[in-house]
Amino acid sequence: MESTINIENVVASTKLAEEFDLHKIEAELEGAEYNKEKFPGLVYRVKAPRAAFLIFTSGKVVCTGAKNVEDVRTVITNMAHTLKSIGFENIDLEPEIHVQNIVASADLKTDLNLNAIALGLGLENIEYEPEQFPGLVYRIKIPKVVVLIFSSGKLVVTGGKSPEECEEGVRIVREQLENMGLL
Repeated sequence: MESTINIENVVASTKLAEEFDLHKIEAELEGAEYNKEKFPGLVYRVKAPRAAFLIFTSGKVVCTGAKNVEDVRTVITNMAHTLKSIGFENIDLEPEIHVQNIVASADLKTDLNLNAIALGLGLENIEYEPEQFPGLVYRIKIPKVVVLIFSSGKLVVTGGKSPEECEEGVRIVREQLENMGLL
């Protein structure tokens, strides 16, 4: 099946060292921002591939903003080498990377009746309060993803740990809407 989703954001975490001196990183990396009063981590953005890092004194690093899992591996590996090059000795150059969340979008290319969908899917797995939020929130148990369904036919999938889980979330929504005659 051709891909029905566009990955908008991949959030991943890793541990590159036992500890970091964030003031030293801020001094050495142009554009790095560290303000302990505002946020406990250092923020650093890279352009190619595009991503942002949150670096903590614990040696933990969160990478966000990448458009695919391969880019996450690339930017984290590059970051490890950059930190080594500015004088951090004990950097893990091949860290274990954990994808925490993937946000993806899809388009069913048709208008949807959210009231009918809310009734059809049953109230135990959905939240739909149009006065509060224009989309229907559908929680799928397996894979454990949340799909936001909008009347425009656009979907946003969040919580997936892999692109395949996001694809599966869209497939499940499409199948259920077809079964209810709403697609």
